[in-house]
Amino acid sequence: MLTGLVTALLLSLNTLILIGPLVLLGLLKLIAPGRSRDVMSAGVMWFAETWAEINKAIFALCTPTRWDIRGAEALDTQTSYLVMSNHQSWVDIPALIQALNRRAPFFKFFLKKELIWVPLLGLAWWALDYPFMKRYSKAFLAKHPQLRGKDLEITRKACELYKRQPVTVVNYLEGTRFTQAKHDAQASPFRNLLKPKAGGVAFVLAAMGDKLDRLLDVTVVYPGKQAPGFWDLLCGRVSQVIVDIQSREIAPELITGITRMTRFFARRCRAGSTSCGERRMSGSNN
Repeated sequence: MLTGLVTALLLSLNTLILIGPLVLLGLLKLIAPGRSRDVMSAGVMWFAETWAEINKAIFALCTPTRWDIRGAEALDTQTSYLVMSNHQSWVDIPALIQALNRRAPFFKFFLKKELIWVPLLGLAWWALDYPFMKRYSKAFLAKHPQLRGKDLEITRKACELYKRQPVTVVNYLEGTRFTQAKHDAQASPFRNLLKPKAGGVAFVLAAMGDKLDRLLDVTVVYPGKQAPGFWDLLCGRVSQVIVDIQSREIAPELITGITRMTRFFARRCRAGSTSCGERRMSGSNN
C-alpha cells in the first residue's frame, strides 16, 4: 500500500509540474507565425517525452517490475508508425511508454472531439496535437446523409501537421479491454484476443495512410494467470511485463483501396443525399 501511494504521488507531481509549460507552449502555437508553430510543437513533444522518461525512472525507483522490451532496436524517431496492439489492462499504456518513448515519435490516440473539454488533460492533448475526430452516429447520418464522409475530412485537416513531423498513432483493434467474459460472449476464435474491429484502423488509414511509413504489431504479455490492474503496478505487484514489437510494411494497395472506397461513398451520399437517406430508411424497415 505504501509503495503504491508513494509511486502515485511521484507520478502526480511529475504530471502537475510538466503540464504547465507543455500547455503554455501549446497556447503560444496559436499566435506563432508560419513554421515557428512547428518549433513550438517540437518543444511540446520534448516536454511530453521528458514526462514519460521521468515516469519510467519513477517506476524503476519504486517498483521491481522488469520491462522485457523485444524488437525495439529498429525503431526510429523520424519514422511515422501505426501501432496495433492487444489491450488487457490500464498497464498497457505504461508498457507502450516503456517500449516506444524516445525510440519512436511520441504516440497519439484518435480522440472524440468532446474530450477536448476534459479539464487540463483536454488542453494537454490539444497541445500535443492529438487528432480530435468528429464522428456522427448512424441515426444522425440517416437524417443528414449529406454529412457522410465529413468526419473523415475534418480528421484529415487535423492531421495536416503530420506532413511536416513524424507521428505514432496507436489503435487497439479489439476496441475494448480483454476479459474472459467478453471473450466467451463473443465466441472469439482467438485464444487471448477479442474479435478485431477493423473500423478504427480503416478510419486511421483513410485519414492519414499516406503519412504512415510502417505498421508496428505490438503484443503485451503479463506472465501469470491474469492481467494486473494499474494499482497492482503502482504497488510493485507486477514482476514482469513483456512487450514484443514486430515492424511490418503497410501495403500501398490497402491504403489506396480504403481511401477510394471512402471517397466513393462520401460522393454518392453528398450528390444524392435524399435518395441515400431514403435507401437507408427503407433498408432499416426490411
